[in-house]
Amino acid sequence: MNTRANRPAMGIATETTFENKRLYRQFLESFDKGSVETIETTASEIFAATATTDTSHPINSAPDGNGYVNSVILPISEAFEGLTRQNYVVTGGEYLGSEWVTSTGYFYGHFTRPLCGIPPSGKLAFLRFGEFHRMEDGKIVESYVFLGFAELIIALGLWPLNLQGYEGVVPGPATNDGIVIGPSDPAHSRVTADLVESMLIQLTTEDQSWRPYWDDRMVWYGPGGLGSYATVDAFAGFQSPFENTFEGWGDGQDAGITGVGSNCKAGDGDYAFLCGWRQITGVHVKPFLGLEPTGKRVFMRDCDWWRCADGKIIENWCMLDIPHLLLQLGYDLFAEISEQTQ
Repeated sequence: MNTRANRPAMGIATETTFENKRLYRQFLESFDKGSVETIETTASEIFAATATTDTSHPINSAPDGNGYVNSVILPISEAFEGLTRQNYVVTGGEYLGSEWVTSTGYFYGHFTRPLCGIPPSGKLAFLRFGEFHRMEDGKIVESYVFLGFAELIIALGLWPLNLQGYEGVVPGPATNDGIVIGPSDPAHSRVTADLVESMLIQLTTEDQSWRPYWDDRMVWYGPGGLGSYATVDAFAGFQSPFENTFEGWGDGQDAGITGVGSNCKAGDGDYAFLCGWRQITGVHVKPFLGLEPTGKRVFMRDCDWWRCADGKIIENWCMLDIPHLLLQLGYDLFAEISEQTQ
C-alpha cells in the first residue's frame, strides 16, 4: 500500500493568486533597474515587517523583516558586478488555505568578489535561484529561497565530489510562457495539479509506476551534483538509483516522522510547483556522490516546477540544497572549497 496517496492534494491558482502575482511581478521589476536601493525600497513595500526568510546553506536563516534583501540579495549584488535577474517561471497558487507566489531563473553578473566563501572567477557567472513566498493581505510574510551554490562551484571547476549527469546553465521553458500572468482557468490548473500529484504519489515504486505521466521527450533540470537528463529513460537511470540511495526515501509519513512534506504546492495553468523545507527524508544506505554510506537519516530541502502539455509532464526544474544535504552526511562542502583555495 502506498501511504503517500493519503497526503494533501495540490491546490490551484485563485483570484487572490492573480492579484498576488501582479504585486510580486511589480517587485521583480525593481531588479530591472540595476539598483540595490530600488530593490530595497520596493522590498520594503511588499515584505511584511515580520516576514521570515529561510535560504540555502550556508546562509540558512535570515533576520526577520528585511532578511531577504540583506542576507540574500545584497551578498549576491556585492559579488556579481552588474547583477541581472532573469526569471524563467513565475507562478502562484493556494495550498491548505495559504496563498503563495514563486519564481525560478538565474542571477548573473561579473563575478568579482567572494560569495559565501566561493572565490570569484573574474568572469561572467550564473547563480540559479528558486523563490517561494507566502502572502497575506498583499504582503509577503514567509519565504524560502533556494540558491544553486553547488552548480556555481561546479562551473568554477572546484567541485571535489563525483558528478553524474549534464552540469551547466539550464534553459527556461521551451515554450517561453513560464511567466504565468493569469488568471488561470481553474479547471485547467486542476488538471495540471492532479497530473503532477498523481506522478509524485508513484515515486519510489519498484516498477517505476511514475513513468506513464511523463512525455518520452521530457527533460529534468536537476540540481548541481545530480545533473540534468533528457528523455524518460535517461531520467529513470538516475531517479531509481537516487531513491535507493536513501532507504525509505519519501515524505516520511509512513515512518511516522512529522514535519516532513510540502510547505506549498499548486497548479497554475500548464505549470505546477512544490516546495518543502523538509520535503524528503531517508537513511543513507548506498554511496552518494562518492561518499560511502553513513547510516544517517537526512532531511532534504527540495523544490520543483513542472510544465505540462497534452496530458503529460514534459519539463521539470528541480532544486535541492545539496550543500545542506552533504553537511548532514558529515561533509562540509564550503570548508572543503576554502581549503582547496587557500
